[in-house]
Amino acid sequence: MAKATVAAIITPDDERLDLILLTKRNVPPFKGQWCLPGGHIDDYETAEEAVVREVKEETGLLFREPVFLHFFNELFPEYHFHAVALAFYGKGIGSAELMPDEVEQISWVPLHEALALPLAFNHNQIVQLYAQQLAH
Repeated sequence: MAKATVAAIITPDDERLDLILLTKRNVPPFKGQWCLPGGHIDDYETAEEAVVREVKEETGLLFREPVFLHFFNELFPEYHFHAVALAFYGKGIGSAELMPDEVEQISWVPLHEALALPLAFNHNQIVQLYAQQLAH
């Protein structure tokens, strides 16, 4: 059965919407690959609560008022992974901190560079849709 997950496109402020935060995974699947902060939605947790919690756990940032972007199917039979990812975007408040339990590296990346990286899961699709919305 598919799991529900969340992913966050985080910007440092309202002026630099083309600078996003990426994390390098410290856990399988996709260990060692860059991705957007996020994770599984816990039992009886809303998607909004989950994305705020996951951002805090992985980056130390407060992710207030996340805006829903779109949903993405994530089908990776080779990892026995099937999820529906709910993507959000918004501003991160505070200072980003490395949380080594789940993340081995954290970095603010220009959007054009993020688009060129091989991101984990279907996060390239999420970043592409975000970039398209910014262009309009």
